[in-house]
Amino acid sequence: MSVNRCGEDNTDAQKQSGGSLSASASAPAPTDMDVDAKTHSHSFRYSLSFPSMGQCIIINNKNFDKRTGMNQRNGTDVDAGNAMKVFAKLGYKVKVYNDQTVEQMKQVLIAVSKEDHSSSASFVCVLLSHGDEGVFFGTDGSVELKYLTSLFRGDRCKSLVGKPKLFFIQACRGTDLDAGIETDSGEDGTTKIPVEADFLYAFSTAPGYYSWRNTMTGSWFIQSLCDMMNKYGKEMELQHIMTRVNHKVAVEFESVSNSFGFHAKKQIPCIVSMLTKEMYFTP
Repeated sequence: MSVNRCGEDNTDAQKQSGGSLSASASAPAPTDMDVDAKTHSHSFRYSLSFPSMGQCIIINNKNFDKRTGMNQRNGTDVDAGNAMKVFAKLGYKVKVYNDQTVEQMKQVLIAVSKEDHSSSASFVCVLLSHGDEGVFFGTDGSVELKYLTSLFRGDRCKSLVGKPKLFFIQACRGTDLDAGIETDSGEDGTTKIPVEADFLYAFSTAPGYYSWRNTMTGSWFIQSLCDMMNKYGKEMELQHIMTRVNHKVAVEFESVSNSFGFHAKKQIPCIVSMLTKEMYFTP
């Protein structure tokens, strides 16, 4: 097992007591809708027959208002830089937004969701910040993660209907710690689809748990994601790649911390898929 030797491992959690600002209202209940997606008949792969792979939006929050009680997220710039390179290499048009308030995050994603994505094959969003279960932090407070992702639902962003919408989220989802355990391991025309279809949410950690970030080399999850994307992004299907990301994070990382109770802890990412086809990044 390899262990981080440089820097200290921190968690991407909100302040443990107090300082938490209220989250935004949740989205309305989902409905289904008619779509006319550009796909090959009976294909089980998402079509890449578009002029562009699509946009990749990276929100990278490092510095927080003192009133939030949030610590600076050292190492996150490494994550943002690596993600930018990886997705640009895969053909995405990458835009990075640093230190965004809740309102700024909303405005960025609302604007993108209202753009015409007709010439795009997909959409990627990488979110890097502090968090808690169900919420994501801007520099001045929290917002429900569902509010941000639901902007791209089928009934709100028609030009991405039937296309993969991929969210990679580096943030804590609670305050539980994983101590680990030793092991001995020897389409046809117009059809109706749910508005929540064709999303993939790749969370850096399981529900309720801390998510680890090294101050020098970046978060375990984004390090592993970028490594596996670089190695297999042009040959393997996305969920197969994400299984390798899970393995790398689970096996190769263990926290090194001077804080009591935070040393020698583990982490496992959590992939939630509503994809309806296989996602490859090359035809």
